Amino acid sequence: MEIVQVLSDVIGEVNAVVWGPPMLVLILGTGLYLSAGLRAMPLRRLVYGFRMLWQGRQQQGEGDITPFNALMTSLSATIGTGNIAGVGTAIAIGGPGALFWMWMTALVGMATKYAEAVLAVRYREVDSKHNHVGGPMYYIRNGLGKKWLWLATLFAIFGGLAGFGIGNMVQANSVADALQSKFDVPFWITGLVMAVLVGLVLIGGIRWIAQVAGKLVPIMALCYLLAGLVVLGMNVSELPAAFATIFQQAFAPTAAVGGFAGATIMIAIQMGVARGIFSNEAGLGSAPIAHAAAETDNPVRQGTVAMLGTFIDTIIICTITGLVIVVSGAWTSGENGASLSALAFGNELPGTGAYVVALGLAVFAFTTVLGWSVYGERCVEYLFGVSAIIPFRVLWVLAVPLGALVKLDFVWLVADTLNAMMAIPNLIALLLLSPVVFQVTREYFASQAD
Repeated sequence: MEIVQVLSDVIGEVNAVVWGPPMLVLILGTGLYLSAGLRAMPLRRLVYGFRMLWQGRQQQGEGDITPFNALMTSLSATIGTGNIAGVGTAIAIGGPGALFWMWMTALVGMATKYAEAVLAVRYREVDSKHNHVGGPMYYIRNGLGKKWLWLATLFAIFGGLAGFGIGNMVQANSVADALQSKFDVPFWITGLVMAVLVGLVLIGGIRWIAQVAGKLVPIMALCYLLAGLVVLGMNVSELPAAFATIFQQAFAPTAAVGGFAGATIMIAIQMGVARGIFSNEAGLGSAPIAHAAAETDNPVRQGTVAMLGTFIDTIIICTITGLVIVVSGAWTSGENGASLSALAFGNELPGTGAYVVALGLAVFAFTTVLGWSVYGERCVEYLFGVSAIIPFRVLWVLAVPLGALVKLDFVWLVADTLNAMMAIPNLIALLLLSPVVFQVTREYFASQAD
C-alpha cells in the first residue's frame, strides 16, 4: 500500500505539471495559431461541414468506413463521462464561468481537430491486412521524417497505455456505478455483460465498431439532448440570467454561495479548459486515428467532418449539461461530477431526471470503450505490427470487468496523466506540419470556387 501511495503522490505531481498552465497554454495556443492560419475556416465553413457529414453517409473514396461513421466512431470515444461528470466537475470547482472557457476551448479546438484529420488522411497507410491506418504516429513518421520517429513512438506508447485507463477501466467503472446506484445491478454482472458485448463488437474490428457507433451514438445523443431541452424549456425564463451568470463569472471571481466554495478567475479558466479538452479531446491526437480510416478521396473534406466532433461534443452536448446545472441552481449544492449533473436533472425532472443521467452515462461510457479500442489497437499495431492485434483485443476485453470491480482512483490519475503526455507529441507535430494543413486547405477551397 505504501508503494502505491508513493507512486500516486509522484504521478499526482507529474499530473499537476502536465495539466498545468503551460500545457493549457500550449493546447489553446496551438488551436489559436491554427485558427489564425486557417483564417477561421472551421467557423466560417461550419454549414459546409454539416453538408459534408450528410453526404458522408456514402463512400467517397478509398478507406474502410464511411466519413459519417468515422465521425460517429470518434464521437463514440469523446461523448462520454466528460459530457456529464466532466461538466459537473468544471462547474463545481470553477463555477458557472468555467462553461464559458469550455466554449472557448471548443471554438479553437475545432481548428485543431480539423488539422489532425487532414494530416491523418494525407499521411495514412494501408497495413498488411488491407486496413487504412493513420493518426499522429503516422503523420509524424511520414510527414516529419525519420529523425522524428522517437516522437511517433512516444505517442503510440502513451496512447496504448492511456486507453486501458481512460478509455476502458474508468469507463466500465462509471457504467457499473451508474447501474448499481439507480437500478441495483451488481458490479460483477455489469462488468461481465459489458465484456461480452465489447468482445462481440471487437471481433469485426473497426468496421463493426463503426457500424455500432453509427447507429448508437446519434440515438443516445438525441435522447440526452431531448431531456436537456425539456428542462431548459421548463426554465426558459431563467436562461437569460443563466447566460449572464456564465459570462460574468468567466471574467470575475465567483463568490462562495451555498455549498459552492468560491473560485478565482484562474480556477474557472483552468477547469473550463482542462475539462473541455478532456471531453472533446481536441489536441490529444486520438480522433484522427478514427478519421484515417474514412472512405474519402480528400483530406480536407474529411477534416471538415472531423471538426464537427468538437462542436457537437462541447458546444452542443456539454452546453446542455452545463445550462441545466446552472438554471436548476444545483451548482451551489456542493455536489460534484456526475452527482451534480444527476441532482440537476433529478430536481427538474422528478422521478426520471436522475435515471436519464444514469442511463446516458452508462451508454456514453460503453461506446467510449468501443471507440478507444480502435485508438489503442492502432497504437499497439504501430509498435508491434498486426500480429499484436488479437492479443490486444483479448487484454482489452479482460480489462472491462476488472475496471467494473475495482476502485480506480490510481488508474484514473495515471490515465489522465498519460492523456496529457499523448498531447505533447501530437501538438508538436501539428505545429511543425501546419504549413501542409494551410496549403492543402487553400488549394481545396480555391478549387471549389472555380
